[in-house]
Amino acid sequence: MIQFYFLSILLNAAAGFVLFTNNGGGGASTIEAEIRFSLQNETFRLILGIAGAVTGLLKLLSPVQGDIPVVGDLVPAATGLVTGFILLFDYYHGRSFFEEGDSRMTQIITVNRKWIGFVAMIAAILHFIFPQVLLL
Repeated sequence: MIQFYFLSILLNAAAGFVLFTNNGGGGASTIEAEIRFSLQNETFRLILGIAGAVTGLLKLLSPVQGDIPVVGDLVPAATGLVTGFILLFDYYHGRSFFEEGDSRMTQIITVNRKWIGFVAMIAAILHFIFPQVLLL
């Protein structure tokens, strides 16, 4: 469906940008500071994570007409699932009462956050430019 195609591009680009951007913001103008605050808002990240994960799952199940099921949209769907999972993990990890130390998954997500965000933005751009390419 074309709606999931559009949502996949939009949410992959937004989630990738959120993961790629830095938490700090020294010396930013007022508009940049407001945008940065909006992107770091927990509720926004939760909604973006849920929407990205659901869109990624539905993208696997409903390909664009004329495309190969599952395989045709594998990279954007997987990117949506991964970025959605990371944003949801961050939200629930921040609200967790148990702090036994950093788990292996937390370390992996923390170290690779910018790379995953960069890959998500590249996947969104390539999916937009080349809509009929296999795996994109």
